[in-house]
Amino acid sequence: MTHLSHAKSPVFCPGPDSICSNSRRGFLQMGLAGFATLSLPGLLRLRAENAAYANETTTIPGREKNAVIMVWQPGGCSHMETYDPKPNAGSEYRGPYSTIPTKIPGMNFCELMPRQAAIADKFTVLRSMRQNAGGHPAGSMQLLSGDSDTRDKPKPRLPDWMSVTNYVRSQKGPRQNPLPAYVGINPPLEYNGPAYLGDAYSPFVVSGDPNQPTFSVPNIGLSDSNEVRRLGRRSSLRQNLDTLERAFDKQRELAALDEFESQAMTLLTNPKTKQAFDLNLEDPRVRDRYGRNAWGQQLLLARRLVEAGVEVLTTSLAGPLCGRVQNWDDHAVNMHVFEAMKFRADAYDQAVTALIEDIYERGLDKRVLVVVTGEFGRTPKISYAASTGGGDASAPAGTIQPGRDHWPRAFSNIWAGGGIRTGGFIGGTDKRGEDSVERICGPGDFLATIYHHMGIDSATTLIRDFNGRPTPIVDRGRPIPELMG
Repeated sequence: MTHLSHAKSPVFCPGPDSICSNSRRGFLQMGLAGFATLSLPGLLRLRAENAAYANETTTIPGREKNAVIMVWQPGGCSHMETYDPKPNAGSEYRGPYSTIPTKIPGMNFCELMPRQAAIADKFTVLRSMRQNAGGHPAGSMQLLSGDSDTRDKPKPRLPDWMSVTNYVRSQKGPRQNPLPAYVGINPPLEYNGPAYLGDAYSPFVVSGDPNQPTFSVPNIGLSDSNEVRRLGRRSSLRQNLDTLERAFDKQRELAALDEFESQAMTLLTNPKTKQAFDLNLEDPRVRDRYGRNAWGQQLLLARRLVEAGVEVLTTSLAGPLCGRVQNWDDHAVNMHVFEAMKFRADAYDQAVTALIEDIYERGLDKRVLVVVTGEFGRTPKISYAASTGGGDASAPAGTIQPGRDHWPRAFSNIWAGGGIRTGGFIGGTDKRGEDSVERICGPGDFLATIYHHMGIDSATTLIRDFNGRPTPIVDRGRPIPELMG
């Protein structure tokens, strides 16, 4: 029987024109610079490329303002060195680290996670995730879009949940908030995207290290009044040109660009947008609390943006803080898995803890759901191979070192906020951590749960693909009851 433990009592529960080819993201990031020179056919083509199909979407009332922050661990995080340690497994499995108790009696974490252990009452650990794709592309597509194909593909066949949410929400009419609905701070884009929805529903991408003094987000919050007026004239000219062709706009192709232009103009001219992205407006003590590093400041910026009205926020914990290969892919040829986990643990533990605490302290815990996950776990059984290069958390080339490989059969993720009952765990793995054996959850369940929080009925929402076929946004799976809020 699966336990969802709580602090009070345990609960038992089961073209040629480069602008035209860049589409929406290009418009938002180029700052309208080409509107005065774009040809009318170019404008029409862009709009046609971004026109939405007629679809059937069903929403759940009362959840229109809900938001999600997804923290992505690219490469896959070891569940054994985080939330599902197996101290009684043989030495070829358990690794060198001890376990520590959490705030929830009977729930232990790896000793590398002391801060999260201390606030375990504020989130729930799902220990029994499972999918069946062993490669990074297919694994990512399974979890983020529900694609059941186990083959690695160069681009996604189905749109990811972030793009789907952005699309479905956009059908309700124009946003009143000046900020984009979907923002990615160094987001997971390598193996995912909007697929047949088109780039119109991709994120507004913020790249770089928010901890650097020189960090800035271009093309937002212009303060030069002359520049604002100039952009206004360009926009007016474009609108006048459009009137020549409105009679032929039978499919409403032009409406898409109107929305994109409006968003770009707002980003450029509304002072609130600049404020939302400005970490210098945070109390220095808060910035310290998250950690004065890329990950800490990414998660702080994520909190600022959802608090300001961004609805979908994704960010990847990658780069130098991960170790030599700059992700969580801890094969022995890449990194010494145990040194790698220790190398990144402090920054990871601090940033995630601060984000979860902040969500609750600022009264965002009912509206904002935080999900921390990777595409799969790592092999419980330790492997050994020669390093292919020395560096952070990796011995010199040729040195035999331990690693853990891809493991989709069992992995963990954590959930906080969203009005869910927290303080415990859902499901479980066997004594070696090799297989999910209790309350097994798959990608469809993962996606349906997020959609439910965002007010989207995944059981009845269909979106037409490139061939016009109505395609469910979740093929198999339903919201996980313990995480529905």
